[in-house]
Amino acid sequence: MKEAKTDPRILRTRKLIIDAFIELSSKKEFKHITIKDITTEAMINRATFYYHFEDIYDLLDKVLSEVLLVNLNSDLYESDNLTEEVFVSIFTAITNFQKSLSTRCYRGYEDTIGRIIMDQLEIIFYKMLCKQNKTDDDEGLRIHSVILSWGIYGASVEWRRNGMKASPDEFIKSAIPYLINGTN
Repeated sequence: MKEAKTDPRILRTRKLIIDAFIELSSKKEFKHITIKDITTEAMINRATFYYHFEDIYDLLDKVLSEVLLVNLNSDLYESDNLTEEVFVSIFTAITNFQKSLSTRCYRGYEDTIGRIIMDQLEIIFYKMLCKQNKTDDDEGLRIHSVILSWGIYGASVEWRRNGMKASPDEFIKSAIPYLINGTN
């Protein structure tokens, strides 16, 4: 079956909207950014914005997801095993993502950010667990990936709460044996 190509104009317009939003977010708090601000900055009309995004919260969700995926993009996650190196790399990417957001407008949107991080981690862990266990679909592995995603995200929140005194890899390394081998 032939794969449909996306019109380059659509991709360009979407990028204009996202770039405008990111630019505005460095100047204003999220709650003060309007669709009008974004359309003015991107030099598009309102209908064009709504062609690409349902509302400003959909845009926020997509922008955060895309930025997080860029941070998590690595050949390491194509591995068949959840190793110490993989856990350290994922944890470091998550903490770097959170640090980069701390200078932007997203303060106060921890629930949204947390949900996006956990959703992306769940997908990564589930794919890796399926490869590791040579299966395509397993409810137990799905639950395991949820537990891992919440655990890694929770550890990153704890790392931030503790003032980021240790480096992310130092912070997570003491827990890795339990992540890999369980609680025994």
